[in-house]
Amino acid sequence: MSGCEPGETIGAFLCQAGQVLRAAAVETPRLEARMLLAHAMGCRQEDLLRDPRAPVPAKAQARFREILDARARNLPMAYLLGHAGFWTLDLLSTPATLIPRGDTETLVEVALDAFPDRAAISRVLDLGTGTGALLLAVLSECPGAFGVGVDRSAEAAALARANAARNGLAGRVAVLAGDWAAALEGRFDLILSNPPYIESAAIPGLMPEVALHEPALALDGGPDGLDAYRTLAAELPRLLAPRGRAVLELGQGQQPAVEALMRKAGLHPLECRADLGGIPRALLLGRG
Repeated sequence: MSGCEPGETIGAFLCQAGQVLRAAAVETPRLEARMLLAHAMGCRQEDLLRDPRAPVPAKAQARFREILDARARNLPMAYLLGHAGFWTLDLLSTPATLIPRGDTETLVEVALDAFPDRAAISRVLDLGTGTGALLLAVLSECPGAFGVGVDRSAEAAALARANAARNGLAGRVAVLAGDWAAALEGRFDLILSNPPYIESAAIPGLMPEVALHEPALALDGGPDGLDAYRTLAAELPRLLAPRGRAVLELGQGQQPAVEALMRKAGLHPLECRADLGGIPRALLLGRG
């Protein structure tokens, strides 16, 4: 606690938490300390800064110490806070699903750009929906569309339903627990997917927040990272409407291999857009 204000005040707890998180190699220890304390106290971060000498209630102290310890052990912030932002939405986040990431918003941009007339999107499918992030983001921009989400995890499907309700979209969404598209019939104007694409052997080397806490089912793409894309290549042709489009998330370096799989299935790569880090991330596909 060296250099920290003594006692059980907001300032003292923030100082102590900053030191703990810095020692745990957290990149933004002061910011995360504020986020965690605000969450424990049920207030906004701005409220903490108004009076750093104010006491922290005993119940909040206990909760704060609990979640601070968890963060120091690499539990992701989104799981500790219970929600994460994506596009314009606020989504519940639990260890049942991957945490929505900014890179994945690139898929939403590509999907919307592919349909200048949003009214042309009436049926949307999201395979491996997780939190429902992709599906709900697109539906929020396309008021005339109805969406179907599928996830192999029943817990993830339940979370996506909760997120649809949380964002006022429950009446326009059906979320199913199932094996990819095996139980689906009919055609969709837009198909989205952020499938598992990490090579199995590479998962232990990922950041601890990911490797130790995010669900392996949503990460593991098999020995070469392409297992899910093979499944998608087999299913997309029968599900995509004649003038429909599919948008798939890619891992780093996967563009050539995934494009080859899709061409063999009769689908044509139309665009591959990089994320803000310059990595080819969103592959747009059509029938021609």
